[in-house]
Amino acid sequence: MKTPEKKNRSKAMLRDTAFLGAVLVAAVILLLIFPDKKRAVVSSSRGFFVEMIWILPAVMVLMGLFKVWVSKDTVVKYLGKTSGIRGISLAIFFGALPTGPLYVAFPMAAALIRKGASLSNIIIFLSAWACIKIPQEMVELQFLGLKFMAARLFLTIVFVVIMGMFIEHLIGWSGKEM
Repeated sequence: MKTPEKKNRSKAMLRDTAFLGAVLVAAVILLLIFPDKKRAVVSSSRGFFVEMIWILPAVMVLMGLFKVWVSKDTVVKYLGKTSGIRGISLAIFFGALPTGPLYVAFPMAAALIRKGASLSNIIIFLSAWACIKIPQEMVELQFLGLKFMAARLFLTIVFVVIMGMFIEHLIGWSGKEM
């Protein structure tokens, strides 16, 4: 007899497989409609696939280490619902630190949610990863100047925090849990 957890996993796997199949069918139809785009699509897809092959194994290793080394209590303490400004600051810092592509952050965000991080801190972490990169800030400073960099950075942080809190409240009002 299947447990409810196994049934949910089976449903999720079926849904994911159906979605992948629908995307592949749509891609084939689009390539049949626009055959002149085939070379560009295949080239771009190949490049993305190679990038994923190089990056994802390292991400999976890091995720495994994170699962083992970082306790749920630590995540709740520093990034949970009661972490306050410290949690926001850490989410911004950990999001701004890496320079990799955003899709690398999604498994980390999922692990943080499972370990008890607040949704607002997850949104802040992902948004900081996408918009605030320390190396990027240095290049921005060099080409656009201190005034521009400081204004953009300040406003980005303010609106990322507002967005994170708004989305958390919006999901809370909807009654859905992550």
